[in-house]
Amino acid sequence: MAERARFFDGRKFMWDGQPYDDEMKADEMEKQYREKGFEVQRCTEDGKVLLYSRRVTAEAVVNQG
Repeated sequence: MAERARFFDGRKFMWDGQPYDDEMKADEMEKQYREKGFEVQRCTEDGKVLLYSRRVTAEAVVNQG
């Protein structure tokens, strides 16, 4: 079983939960994540492609009541 979270270059990425058997399907999903503004890291484990992603928010909004 893949780790839910991994660190790449000191930054935390979360696994999307899907082990991809097909490189082309993994490529397609990676492209979709990138188009939505996610950073993506790819790993191969037990012959399956695993995608880890993260998205950094540009600005945090804090409501003080």
